Amino acid sequence: MTNLSDLKEDFRLQARSCAALGSPFMDQLMQLMADRLTPGDPVSDALFNWRGDRSASGASVPLRLAGGLHMLVLCNQDPNLRSVYPPNTPSDEALWTEVSNALKRHDKFLLEFIKLPPQTNEIRRSSVMIAASHLLADRFGLPMVLSELGASGGLNLLFDRYQLIVGKARFGAADPITTLAPDWSGPLPPDTRFEVINKAGVDLSPLDPTKDKDHLRLLAYSWPDQPDRIERLKSAAPHQTTKVDKEDVADWLPRRLSYHPKGHLHLVYNTIAWQYFPPPVQHSCTKALEQAGARATITSPLAHLAMEADEKSEGAGITLQIWPNGEKYNLGRVDFHGRWINWSKDAILT
Repeated sequence: MTNLSDLKEDFRLQARSCAALGSPFMDQLMQLMADRLTPGDPVSDALFNWRGDRSASGASVPLRLAGGLHMLVLCNQDPNLRSVYPPNTPSDEALWTEVSNALKRHDKFLLEFIKLPPQTNEIRRSSVMIAASHLLADRFGLPMVLSELGASGGLNLLFDRYQLIVGKARFGAADPITTLAPDWSGPLPPDTRFEVINKAGVDLSPLDPTKDKDHLRLLAYSWPDQPDRIERLKSAAPHQTTKVDKEDVADWLPRRLSYHPKGHLHLVYNTIAWQYFPPPVQHSCTKALEQAGARATITSPLAHLAMEADEKSEGAGITLQIWPNGEKYNLGRVDFHGRWINWSKDAILT
């Protein structure tokens, strides 16, 4: 395959993913990119000449571009482009005309924007952390220290202040700042309450959702025809007071793992972030976890929760590893945006 056909296929795959995730507009936009984008302007040339994996399992180049275009709309930098964005429902011709014009008109802005990976900070993913925390509380009965890898704006560091609703059952915060109600299948987690006493996060390019510029960037990665996602982010943002450290996770994690007070469980977690770590960084993180796991005890355990894409079909896998013994558990599968969770009948910690 040439670079041309490679990129077009990446856009087509992203279009199908957006359709499956309930975004007709993003499906339309990504398909138009696949069908009509050609080299010949600075932005298009940068995309076609991108080095490395541009797909959703790599650098997510299609979503970088989509985020940049949405940012222009949110900032009202291009009224013509805004006129073909939701809630409007443009024809393919009308949408492509304004998008192609925007690529040329705002090339400097877009070239700078796409340098950074998408930072969705999808709050509904916190349903997974809430459910897993109930499992861990039931198993160990210890207060928790939290460490999030690839934390972006840190909104999923707030999961202990969200509430998960499954039918008539309630999990997580008793007085939540927002509620999450995914389509749930499988057994319910235990109702044992959990307590968080310390939290920290790291990101190579963290965002501060309480600052206007960073807040807008987070909104830009939410899809324009999914206002519920945008409203959830807006409602949680003012409550995010934990500063996310700006650092390479490979340097940060070993130091963070040294903070493990006796009588506490240290939960390290990542949600759709691992794929953005270069292989050497992934290796360093795995090694740091294993070394910390060797120091863990039954009264000061370590857990690693991951919600990440894998080779299987629907959604992301949910895995949990616990030390001192290093047991691995498959907790189920979850929609990438947290719309549904298939909780495993085997999600029982022994």
